[in-house]
Amino acid sequence: MILEHRGFRPTISATAHIAPNATIVGDVSIGDNCAIGFGAVLTAESGPIRIGSNVVVMDTAVLHGVKNAPLTIGSNVLVGPRAYLTGCTVEDEVFIATGATVFNKAVLKARSEVRINAIVHLRTVLPEDAVVPLGWIAVGDPAKILPPEQHDEIWAIQKTLDFPKTVFGVDRPPEGQSMMRDVMPRYARALTHWHESDREIDD
Repeated sequence: MILEHRGFRPTISATAHIAPNATIVGDVSIGDNCAIGFGAVLTAESGPIRIGSNVVVMDTAVLHGVKNAPLTIGSNVLVGPRAYLTGCTVEDEVFIATGATVFNKAVLKARSEVRINAIVHLRTVLPEDAVVPLGWIAVGDPAKILPPEQHDEIWAIQKTLDFPKTVFGVDRPPEGQSMMRDVMPRYARALTHWHESDREIDD
C-alpha cells in the first residue's frame, strides 16, 4: 500500500521492487535496485525517509522518519527482518540484522554492523567498521558497546542522552514519577491528526 501523507507522495525508482503488502507512507524516496519486503512499513510520519541504491529492507522491518530526525540510508545496505529504525542515519555498506533497533539521531558509519537483536541508542555514533554483537547495546558518542548485563553503566550514559527531551520534548520527571500521563494523550492526538487525511495512491 502506498499512501500520500500530508501532501507528500512516495518517490520510488522504477527499478525498485516493493512487496504487495509493504506500506510506504508520505515523504519517502527509494532509490535504484532496492527491494522492500513483505509486511515492511516505511512511514515518513513527521520527517522524511531517504534510501539510496541497492538497499534491501527485509520482511516486517519498520522504518520511521520523525520530526527533526529524518531517516537516511545510504547505498548497499541490508535492513533485516523485524528491525526497527527511527530517525537515524545509516551510511553505505551497513549491515543491520534481524530484530535490531536503531533510535533517533543515531549514526551508523560506513561498514558498521548491528547484529541480531542488538540496539543502537539515540544520539549514539557507531564508528566505521564497528560491530555491535548479538543482543548488545551501543550507547553514546563515541559509542560504548556493552552487554545488556552491564545495565548500570549503560544507564549512566543513556540518561545523559535524554530520551524524554529528544523524543517527546519534555523534561525527565523526578524519580518515582512518570511522563506517560502527560505525553501519551498528546502523542495519540498528534498521530490521529497526522494521518486523518492519508490517501491511498492507485498507480
